Amino acid sequence: MRIKLLALVLAMLPVAAFAQNTPVGRWKTIDDETGKVKSIVEISQASNGTLSGKVVEVLSSDRGPNPICDKCSGANKDKPVKGMTILWGLKKDGEGWSGGTVLDPAKGKTYKSKLKMIDGGAKLGMSGCVAFICREQVWVRE
Repeated sequence: MRIKLLALVLAMLPVAAFAQNTPVGRWKTIDDETGKVKSIVEISQASNGTLSGKVVEVLSSDRGPNPICDKCSGANKDKPVKGMTILWGLKKDGEGWSGGTVLDPAKGKTYKSKLKMIDGGAKLGMSGCVAFICREQVWVRE
C-alpha cells in the first residue's frame, strides 16, 4: 500500500511542477513605483492557447474601492475596473509569452505585453512596452 501511495505522489510531481511554470492562475499585482498590492488578476488560457487576464479584485486604488476606467476609450470607457480584461492575446514564445496587449486602467492606455516566470513560478514578470522601451512589474502568485 505504501508503494502505491509513493508511486501516486511521484507521478503527480511533474503535474505540480508544470502548474507552477505557467502564468495561469491568480496573481497579486504589485505597483512597480509604490510597491503596493493593487489588485488580483486571474490569468486564463483560451482553447487557442492564448492567455488573457481579468481583474477579479481591486485591493488598493487612488480612486476609491470601485474605480472605473474613466480614461479608457471604446468599450471600456467608464466601465468598472473589477471584472475588466486588462491582458490579452499572449502566445507562448520560448521561455515566456509575448505578442499580447496590456491595458493600464489608471491611464487608459494599452501597451504591447510579455510575460516571464520568475522564482520557479512563484512570481511573474509582466512587461508593458512602447517600441523597445519596456517597464516590468513583478506579480506574486496568490
